[in-house]
Amino acid sequence: MLRDITIGQHFPGNSRVHRYDPRAKIVMTIVFIVLLFLAANPLGIALSLGLLAFLYGMAKIPFRMVTRSLKPILPIILFTCVLNLFFITGEGKPLVQFWIITIYAEGVRYAILMATRVVALIVGTSLLTYTTSPIVLTDAIEQLLKPFAKLHLPVHELAMMMTIALRFIPTLIEETDKIMAAQKARGAMLDTGTLKDRVQALVPVLIPLFISAFRRADELAMAMECRCYHGGEGRTRLKVLTFTKADAVDTAFLVLCFAVIYVTRLWVPGF
Repeated sequence: MLRDITIGQHFPGNSRVHRYDPRAKIVMTIVFIVLLFLAANPLGIALSLGLLAFLYGMAKIPFRMVTRSLKPILPIILFTCVLNLFFITGEGKPLVQFWIITIYAEGVRYAILMATRVVALIVGTSLLTYTTSPIVLTDAIEQLLKPFAKLHLPVHELAMMMTIALRFIPTLIEETDKIMAAQKARGAMLDTGTLKDRVQALVPVLIPLFISAFRRADELAMAMECRCYHGGEGRTRLKVLTFTKADAVDTAFLVLCFAVIYVTRLWVPGF
């Protein structure tokens, strides 16, 4: 299961999605997330999924990576479906009524809606990290947060910490997988027993993981100090972010798609 977590991974490429300005990419991702909760109708959700499929195809990211990114959140999706299925009531006759269990048609529709929303949310945000390198992502976040520097906020340090945390997610997952394999080789029973036994069995995994994480953080800090890193003041960049005409065309295309999805609220009633 740990190997299926793909958050923070970057897949290099030269597609139009990869070349798209990272600042605009972040803004468009936020707009897409908001749009998922505004377009609460079958047509809007279907168009959102179609747009994601088109962008993934343009970026040439394998479909198996999309399915792998969804595996770890399957319990969350199922839990969300169950909550909406059993706790949403309707005005008509219930579809199923047994003991204290009552399922209405509205509950089924809301369960499908929320499951699809969560899937689109994960797939849409994963596209940002799949097609944007951590260094470029740091520069984009820093420039977007630059207005807050007037409020004496450490914009560069904040962007650096966010990107480092995102970058080290795959590393920590790989380290956890190695530690669990080593503990199983020593006879640890991590996958059997009661819930209490499984929680207690994780202690020999968490302690080495925390030690490894602190060691990596110390090595990273020492490496930055050896390279005379002193924050963002006076730093130059190898690649300066520029908003080109191609980026303007891509932004106009995405805004048009988002507008069409939003307008579907007027054409098709919500759930």
